[in-house]
Amino acid sequence: MKDKVIDLSTIDKNFKVETTITEPDIVWFDVKNAPFAIHGVTYDSNQGLFIRMPQEIANKTNDGVAYLCKNTSGGRVRFRTNSKFLGIKVVYKAEPPYGHFSITGHRGFDIYKDIKNESVYCGSFIPPRPSPDGYSSSCELDGQMHDYTINFPLYNPVNELYIALKKDALLSEPSPYKDIAPILYYGSSITQGGCASKPGNSYQYMICRKTNVDFVNLGFSGSARAEDIMINYLCSLNPSIFVYDYDHNAPSAEHLEKTHMKLFRAFRHAHPTTPVIFMTAPGNLFTRRKDYYPRHDVIYNNYLTAKNEGDKNVYFVDGYTIFEGEFFSECTVDGVHPNDLGFSYMAKALLPIIKDILKI
Repeated sequence: MKDKVIDLSTIDKNFKVETTITEPDIVWFDVKNAPFAIHGVTYDSNQGLFIRMPQEIANKTNDGVAYLCKNTSGGRVRFRTNSKFLGIKVVYKAEPPYGHFSITGHRGFDIYKDIKNESVYCGSFIPPRPSPDGYSSSCELDGQMHDYTINFPLYNPVNELYIALKKDALLSEPSPYKDIAPILYYGSSITQGGCASKPGNSYQYMICRKTNVDFVNLGFSGSARAEDIMINYLCSLNPSIFVYDYDHNAPSAEHLEKTHMKLFRAFRHAHPTTPVIFMTAPGNLFTRRKDYYPRHDVIYNNYLTAKNEGDKNVYFVDGYTIFEGEFFSECTVDGVHPNDLGFSYMAKALLPIIKDILKI
């Protein structure tokens, strides 16, 4: 006799995904309207969804960027409230599930509140299976006045997001981030957030919470190749810091050698003093790639060249050293993409440099 397959949520209520909102006396808000503040994405009214960069530029870059710019990694909505209840309703077309990626990181949301200069996790809005066109979810809050941040999915488009609060709750614009230009990240699937268990566990979100500095995530899974049009777009932005680590998306070490310094020189021409952090792929099982070390050397040598030319605003993070210590081999889901532990190590590697640069 075959074992009966049982829905775990019928045994353990903590695994139940509740998607029906029955809370009385609530009001729904569209996050595109004030006083909500949107960061990391903009709303493209032509397509009816949030995007990370202009679609017309993405379309001329490569097919991957044209598609992935609609994934909302780095997107956030911030606001201030004392509501004891918060619900969300998200409208999207669900991407197919990935075998090595939590559905909550892939196409879920999570929420943090600010308490005494700390940003603290409050809960996750977990998509049910299936949820092809979106879903609703909710959480209880403490009823005190706080700044809240809801993080968007890492690997899924979002067409609309609505937030429900108690009818008698106060709602106002959030406290602003520090008066510092956003940090700009350009890179691969790891940069995009694969494979954090929830959006807030991607390393850029961790750094944002520890610095209170805004950021823009231009990580494109398998598609960061530093084409001329992408270089021009990156140079058109005005970040406080530029972090780039696309080496593992370059088709070859030779391609990386042709484009990596080209990107740096173009960015440096546009931004003569903006700090630039060169970062190589995290080392672990990734080093099985025969060209891991040649790629690493291209980036390190470019960093040394910039230093030797007198550039005092370049920094280097050696990815090979990021995953260290007793649990170094437990930092990825597949030998390449970091899990939450791996992303925490990446945040720890970058955070001291970023704090030193920004003097915070």
